[in-house]
Amino acid sequence: MDLFPPLPRESWAPTKETLHRFLQIVGKVRLAAGVRRNHWWNVPFHLTGDGITTRPSGPLGDGTVFTVDFDFTTHRLRTLTLDGRQVSFPLTGLSVGDFYREFTGALQYLGIDVVPEHPYPFDLPDAARPFAEDDEHATYDQAAVSRYWTILTQVMLVLEKYAAGYSGKTSPGHHFWHTFDLAVTRFSDRHVAQGRSVDPVTREAYSREVISSGFWFGDERSYPEPAFYSYTAPEPDGLQRQPLEPAAARWTESNGSHLALLPYDDVRTAPDASAEILRFYDTAYAAGARLAGWNTDRLCPGGVTDPQVSAPPRPGGRPDARGSGR
Repeated sequence: MDLFPPLPRESWAPTKETLHRFLQIVGKVRLAAGVRRNHWWNVPFHLTGDGITTRPSGPLGDGTVFTVDFDFTTHRLRTLTLDGRQVSFPLTGLSVGDFYREFTGALQYLGIDVVPEHPYPFDLPDAARPFAEDDEHATYDQAAVSRYWTILTQVMLVLEKYAAGYSGKTSPGHHFWHTFDLAVTRFSDRHVAQGRSVDPVTREAYSREVISSGFWFGDERSYPEPAFYSYTAPEPDGLQRQPLEPAAARWTESNGSHLALLPYDDVRTAPDASAEILRFYDTAYAAGARLAGWNTDRLCPGGVTDPQVSAPPRPGGRPDARGSGR
């Protein structure tokens, strides 16, 4: 199995555009039904063993608790309630309008009184067209979606290892439905003052200093092809002049700031692609953290903060709770 398969944007653009809108429809229901978390951690999807999930959603106390899962192995959408009822339907052969009607119908059938507050695409070219009226986007190539799912899984494993190296506040792995990327974000403790003119989504997302690292599938407006990325916000002076590894990594300007980018096709066939990607994330983090004056004591290689665990056991021994051999 090719763990980092090729997926140039043009090879699946119609499917990607359809799937992105499917995700936005379900994501907006999650937004309406989930408990708000700091930095909007309640909103993105999480990965599962066969796809992505909203996680359990719904009111505390009385009411229907439900979960919505995209199954990318059987290519179906499942909506399940806590009492075991479920409705599922295939993702293949549906326009965005069909999907919207099928999904909202499933919610109604299960007695789930939640609908998207604004049933329109977010930050997409057809943002003025309701989902229910979109019969243009209707392509779902199962093979392409399987490659997308494989890439998500492999990148998530790298991001988990990257996340383990920092003992400060770190987000889970988030698959964002609005931007269609996958990311892990590290936070410092410093508050970022933002004026009321800044939109509320941005104010919440960037109320603390962050260094975010992830994977981007590419689009026409930003970077056109799949790539690994990292950015520091607020951006410290001189960030774009800091060294990055491996050699294919570079800084690029984006909306007045700078992204560290490692093109997917430049690394996916490397003998140890995961190690190269991790090296990229580590060097991009080091550049931002050093210039922004973050506390370097927050690094914890291998996910270990207990200083006793690093002591190796005696030959033939087994580490006890304190990390010593016996």
